[in-house]
Amino acid sequence: MFQHADLSSHESADKLRLIVRVARMYHERGLRQAEIAKALGLSQAGVSRLLRHAAERGVVRTIVVSPPGIHSELEDALAARYEITDVVIVDSDDLPDHPRTLLRALGSAAATYLDAAFRPGDVVGVSTWSETLLAAVEAMQPSRMQGAEKVVQLMGGMGDPQGQVQATRLTARLAELIGAGPLFVRAPGLVGSAQARLSLLHDPAVLEVGQAWDRLTAVLVGIGSLRPSPLLQLSGNAVAEAEITRLRQLGAVGDICQRFFDEDGVHVDAGLGERTIGVSVDQLRSVPRRIAVAGGDHKYTAVRGAVRGKWITALVTDIKTARRLLDES
Repeated sequence: MFQHADLSSHESADKLRLIVRVARMYHERGLRQAEIAKALGLSQAGVSRLLRHAAERGVVRTIVVSPPGIHSELEDALAARYEITDVVIVDSDDLPDHPRTLLRALGSAAATYLDAAFRPGDVVGVSTWSETLLAAVEAMQPSRMQGAEKVVQLMGGMGDPQGQVQATRLTARLAELIGAGPLFVRAPGLVGSAQARLSLLHDPAVLEVGQAWDRLTAVLVGIGSLRPSPLLQLSGNAVAEAEITRLRQLGAVGDICQRFFDEDGVHVDAGLGERTIGVSVDQLRSVPRRIAVAGGDHKYTAVRGAVRGKWITALVTDIKTARRLLDES
């Protein structure tokens, strides 16, 4: 609505007519500000001020219409509800009901987001036992910006050769794409005892990685349910069935980098921490930017625990998961 004070005198009415005239020339006829200034005998600065007044007084109103498949309002609502920085939602309603299809869709959306997610000098951690992250990295384009410093594995990567190759490829490819050097964990992800873990952590190669974990500025992670991913299962680094049962009894619903949590995001250890070679809970949660890619019905409880417990600062997920997260906060 126009302000009543604008029409309180002939002078202000004339000014309002001029504001409307300038606004129509600019927005409806597509004239540049310099052309308007010349036509009306005004300065270009004066035209700019009149256009600003047009917006302030409601003469011109901007409406953003999202194209089909873009869910900006839902993304904003989810980010506000869980106090996270960024949310990217994949429109999965029309996708075939198949896990591989959703995996590729999440990977493609994550790739677009990651194209602008990293900065010069970043030390980026990556969770390498995720098929979704592998799909994201395979869909990414090389960065045109100055490169990050390092891409660091967040968990031990030694094990079955086929699984290890996949984890190594994910780390190496992400490093190549963002112009960084890769840093691998030359140790298993899970060892038999606390003593074995301490011994490996003092190995010079592993010690270098541990120091890099203290310097992380961003991480890219998956969110796991209690059932290990196929890549992790293949690697030989997955938690044993008896330990999964124990974790479930303690209320665990999911994990990030083999650091487990319950439905409210509270850390659940079950004695695994002292045998895990990977980024610690404190190191992980202190990283400024923590980007997670996860979705699907089987991951819902784990994703909800991760956002409730503020394990992440950005989330790429599917629309069904996003709607449930808003309905069941």
